[in-house]
Amino acid sequence: MSQTNIQFSVASHIMASLGVMHPQPVRSAELAESVNADPSFVRRVISKLAKAGLVSTTRGKSGACALARAPAEITLLDVYKASLAPESFAVHAYPVAHSCQVSRHIKGCLGEVLKQAQDAFEQGLAQQSLERIVASIKTAG
Repeated sequence: MSQTNIQFSVASHIMASLGVMHPQPVRSAELAESVNADPSFVRRVISKLAKAGLVSTTRGKSGACALARAPAEITLLDVYKASLAPESFAVHAYPVAHSCQVSRHIKGCLGEVLKQAQDAFEQGLAQQSLERIVASIKTAG
């Protein structure tokens, strides 16, 4: 059974929190509290975001992180790629049953359909800015 990957949603939550507080830095413990997740997991996600140039961090006792760019300059595709989440759509890895016509050809046929779906998904994320998410959160009260 497949397990749901939450990397992108957690990265988006962190980025939205940083966007709401922008330009103030936020401690990872506060972000972990907001996500309601283990602080070490949140720090690993922050590390990915920092490596992608989306977040700047300071270490030490007063360490914190902040957006490296304005929310308007960050797309959800940037966050998705930085989170290193697996592609949303994938063909199964079960071996081919050579005696079955469907089994011999489904991966190639379905693979192209899923690639198109993944491309459309990513194009949609590229159209959404972090600024838009932050504005929605602020107006929601």
